[in-house]
Amino acid sequence: MSWMDVYRTRVTTAAAAVSHIRSGQRVYLTGNCSVPQVVVGALVDHAMGLQDVELCQILTFGKADYAKPELAGHLRINTMFLSDTQRAAVHEGRGDFTPCFLSEVPLLFKNGHLPLDAALIHVSPPDEHGFCSYGVEVSSTKTAAQSAKLVIAEVNPKMPRTLGDAFIHVSKIHHIVEVDYPLPAVSMAGTSELAQRIAAHVAALIPDGATLQTGIGAIPDSVLRLLTDRKHLGVHTELFSDGVIDLVERGVVDGEMKTLHSGKIIAGFMIGTQRLYDFVHDNPIIEMHPTEYVNDPFIVAQNDRMVAINSAIEVDLTGQVCADSIGPRIYSGVGGQVDMIYGASRSKGGLPIIALPSTAVVKGRNISKIVAMLKHGAGVVTTRNHVHYVATEFGVAHLYGKTIRQRARSLIDIAAPEFRAELEQKAIELRYL
Repeated sequence: MSWMDVYRTRVTTAAAAVSHIRSGQRVYLTGNCSVPQVVVGALVDHAMGLQDVELCQILTFGKADYAKPELAGHLRINTMFLSDTQRAAVHEGRGDFTPCFLSEVPLLFKNGHLPLDAALIHVSPPDEHGFCSYGVEVSSTKTAAQSAKLVIAEVNPKMPRTLGDAFIHVSKIHHIVEVDYPLPAVSMAGTSELAQRIAAHVAALIPDGATLQTGIGAIPDSVLRLLTDRKHLGVHTELFSDGVIDLVERGVVDGEMKTLHSGKIIAGFMIGTQRLYDFVHDNPIIEMHPTEYVNDPFIVAQNDRMVAINSAIEVDLTGQVCADSIGPRIYSGVGGQVDMIYGASRSKGGLPIIALPSTAVVKGRNISKIVAMLKHGAGVVTTRNHVHYVATEFGVAHLYGKTIRQRARSLIDIAAPEFRAELEQKAIELRYL
């Protein structure tokens, strides 16, 4: 039987596909801009007839009806990274959060810590050999699909065909639901004077020939806009967005000086607009890989001059970085921060950077994000032993190899001026100064 015959026999409706999901099963849901919307909608419709189905996921965009209170007891999310649509479920005890480095999430499935009964995925149409591309989301999804007993796939002509280690053969998909809708478009956060000031300090550290890991948001996007005069930059990142396209088209990002995957942009997933999806379709400069490879710190470290730029909720005067919680309440997750920061720190000429505004507005009050001590119950994501550079709009604190006294002094110097005297007094009380 040819792959085309196999394909035709496995095409079904979303309702028929999800009818194979049983009570008590664990199901993986592909995320980011790749959520299989039709299949998930069918699962929500089918959910009242189910009990205790666990939905494992990471970050998702779009509606999350499966996390609504009325489905408690029927569907329960277990997320490794919280987004706006799942935060309430976790905070109210209707959902779960599993802390895990992004590089290790797929191994939870592969090695049997979280064995999967089913995987819900979203792929491109098959090529002439019967291989579908995972498109914009390879990271944890490829390994999850390989580990699951049952694979249900939406096949969408709007999903770009990305290259690399990014394919699944039709024969490995048990139920195929044909759909045709555009992927969610996530625009870059608008830049601001504040983001530009922080970005200017970060960009000044980045040399020609660097390999970049950047996320999505105003600060990383502003950094990219300031790199147009650099030469031979590369990209090795868990995720990238539209900001990379301009640098490729200008010839700034060509990957010629990369020491790993020369000439290629390496990523696990992407978040962006239709411009990005059009750019990556069948583009040989782009290679998508599973996140246990992309985010492996010892793989990351093989890129000389590796620059990792990550954010934080708060940083204390010893250099501890909280990036996943506000006090004891989980806000997001560890994600790939430690993977990339540690990888960059092990890279020859690497630059692991934490970049954040010096202040935030909370309940109408301005507070410092450089703090004497982290909030009670706050999670330490990047430890004081891993941190090298912390950047705010007031400069860069170089912390690696520095004493607590030197660290405290440097961090106070990049805090907002109105908080420096208070921080200095607390540092004295703590015997840091």
